[in-house]
Amino acid sequence: MRVGRAIALALARAGMDVAIGYHRSARAARRTVRELQAAGACALALRADLADPGAARGLVRDAARRLGGLDVLVNNAAVFERTPFLHATAAQYDRHLDLNLRGAFFCAQAAARVMGRHGGHIVNIGDVGALKAWPGYIPYTLSKAGTAALTRGLAAALRPLGIAVNCVAPGAVLRPPGFPLAHWKRITRGRVKGVEDVAAAVVFFATCPRAVTGRVRNVD
Repeated sequence: MRVGRAIALALARAGMDVAIGYHRSARAARRTVRELQAAGACALALRADLADPGAARGLVRDAARRLGGLDVLVNNAAVFERTPFLHATAAQYDRHLDLNLRGAFFCAQAAARVMGRHGGHIVNIGDVGALKAWPGYIPYTLSKAGTAALTRGLAAALRPLGIAVNCVAPGAVLRPPGFPLAHWKRITRGRVKGVEDVAAAVVFFATCPRAVTGRVRNVD
């Protein structure tokens, strides 16, 4: 089970209706919507390229309109590609920063404009890699370090509106496509957290008192 799907199902089991965003994975999105509906949630899938600020804002506004409001935003969309430093391209750099960080920024901006009337929760998905040296993945770790900084900045900016902003930073959960198996075994040493652990942390931050804000919590 992928992390986004696990988070969506956990939120549905917590009693929430759920809109999921997708870019190219239409079939998987439709399958997840059916699972959410079977769990008793009102659910829908909305397509958007979150690297485009206008599309990111539009996705959030559309979700709020179709669900009748917005209480929680989870910024989970991300790209994770191997980018050895001496061979990394500008396109690879931009792809990581545009989706992983800029997309979260503008989704949060749109969500805050909707939530500003009644407050809410924003949960960003970071990564323990934000604090580690991963020389083959520098653009990715930069984006996740930025996610931690974004979380703290938004927490301060949105506190007056009653919006709590926190970050769940998973460790090793799922081996990414193409990630060398030997390297994966070496860095995890058999200690791999399940996606359910990440989802449970998201549900906590989606339902906790709004005085809990600006936190970056590792799940590793």
